[in-house]
Amino acid sequence: MNAMPQTFRKRLAIGAVTGLAVVGGIVGLSAYAAPGTTAEAAPVETIAVADVQEEGVRTANALTHEAALAMLDAAQDKAAELDQRVTVAIVDRNGNTIAMVKGDGAGPQSPDSAERKAYTAASWGQPTSALTEGATGDAPSIADIPGTLFLAGGVPVTFDGAPIAGIGVGGAPSGDIDEEIALAGLAALENADR
Repeated sequence: MNAMPQTFRKRLAIGAVTGLAVVGGIVGLSAYAAPGTTAEAAPVETIAVADVQEEGVRTANALTHEAALAMLDAAQDKAAELDQRVTVAIVDRNGNTIAMVKGDGAGPQSPDSAERKAYTAASWGQPTSALTEGATGDAPSIADIPGTLFLAGGVPVTFDGAPIAGIGVGGAPSGDIDEEIALAGLAALENADR
């Protein structure tokens, strides 16, 4: 890390500098006259974040808004083709819901079901249908983890071999149908920008 600018140390000693801001990747120091002091206006010193800590920053892949909407549309089109009333949810890699649409006539349980299936698929990087065996038995299991649902209908969205999101569908009379609809949504990514 660069040495603290002399002007900053001097002002800090008299109590005139009190602000630190990060805007657009730049760290800035601001000055104001504290009660009982007379500090002249000081130029803001900046240090690029990359200069401060290059090792502490990482990038992550994420779906674009357009890609998520394309997935929702494709899944709801497949649901209409199959005459199903469902909810489709998409979560990011952290499990946060980024898009959801509840189809006309979808049951009141379907939003929660779709969201939890998407969350589960994104968390484990596998379709929820493949995870159901690990969620059975009398002993504690992965099904005990809050927010998860181990029924077919959740599919991970992967990029470069790693999950970046999940799509889940709830509301069809069988998980196999939910998964077919989710896969139709996933297929929409072939024609969308991620």
